Amino acid sequence: MFLKATADTKEHAPSYYAATANWQTDYPQLENDIDVDVVVVGGGFSGVATTVELCERGYNVALIESNRIGWGASGRNGGQIIGGYGQDPSAFRSTIGEEGVDVVEKMGVECVEIIKARIEKYNIDCDLKWGYCEVGLKKRHLKAYREWAKEDSAIELLNRDELKGYINSDIYIGGYYRKDWGHIQPLNLCIGEARAAESMGAKIFEQSEIINITYGDHPAVHTDKGSIKGNHVILCGNAYMSNLVPYLDARVLPATSCIIATEPLSRDQIAQTMVRDVAVCDSRTALDYYRLSADKRLLFGGLSNYSGLEPVNFEAVMRSKMAKVFPSLKDIRIDYSWSGKMGISVRRMPQIGRIKGSNVLYISGYSGHGVAPTHMTGRILAEAVDGNTHRFDIMDKMFHMPWPGGKLLRRPAMAVGMMWYKTLDAL
Repeated sequence: MFLKATADTKEHAPSYYAATANWQTDYPQLENDIDVDVVVVGGGFSGVATTVELCERGYNVALIESNRIGWGASGRNGGQIIGGYGQDPSAFRSTIGEEGVDVVEKMGVECVEIIKARIEKYNIDCDLKWGYCEVGLKKRHLKAYREWAKEDSAIELLNRDELKGYINSDIYIGGYYRKDWGHIQPLNLCIGEARAAESMGAKIFEQSEIINITYGDHPAVHTDKGSIKGNHVILCGNAYMSNLVPYLDARVLPATSCIIATEPLSRDQIAQTMVRDVAVCDSRTALDYYRLSADKRLLFGGLSNYSGLEPVNFEAVMRSKMAKVFPSLKDIRIDYSWSGKMGISVRRMPQIGRIKGSNVLYISGYSGHGVAPTHMTGRILAEAVDGNTHRFDIMDKMFHMPWPGGKLLRRPAMAVGMMWYKTLDAL
């Protein structure tokens, strides 16, 4: 499979989301020097959610983005609202204790509640739908679902026949449904939150790439045309920060995922595929994820890889993957195709902390599971700025490991690792 770099521009990717955005953002560039209480860097979900939380607490906030609001993963992802905060909080028991594990697990519920409440509070039009299925291809997947259901009453187990009442595919042997998770048009949610922050006085700047950060008690960010100084700077760039902060660059591996969007499905096609309007993920490491859009297109994603590149013919590859799940769609027209990067952390747990000796806070590494957790992170960071560091401190205690191999070897090493997990998926 031949790979190539994603051809990004300073504007939104050519996605279904950009084509159906409620508003094409046109915030100004930063062109002077200003002072605020808090500077938030990055106009994705982490950045806009943090800005909203701070504005609700009365802070004077500036949000600065190199490209457009929702330009990165927040405006390109599968749009699935899935609970949980990171992978297996219990794995950190030795560093955060039993109470810390309990706090993080509760955050995995709160993150979904934040999205629901915010959409209602600010009347954000983002095609919100509730309903989610995880689907299994192996007996070990079903065994895991049964264990999870013992601890979580929201999980409704489904056998093969019952599952076909939700997803009409022959490849799955069972799954589960839960009504408290769902899906949205992510770019419209992100833009809606930015507009909510703006209505509370936030200053928002686009097309303003940061070239330097001044650290210390009163940090500042600098572009080629201006600067913003604050009592705190919060870094929310995740997979798109590049080498601006070497400490974070060493701890985040940008990985690529791809999505295609079909033409709108007919009623017959929906009956043959997505019987229920739910978000769907399978249980493989290199998973497929998909859902219907508001206008009944199938948005089908996957093809995750750690090379940071995309297949030259990724639309054809994604069509083939989709046809394995839904053979009746093998010849359907594809209207949109796009890719983007997600930030992977070594331990698959969002990394929240402070750059040593400064009031520069950061978040990175959602590892492909960020729509809901980003909103929890915004609350944690705002609490910390406001003087309540309890949840921030728990997250900061988790050791944020750099990727082994450094710049040169970490990608090849992880690509080999992904091949191993894909082999396990096939067994």
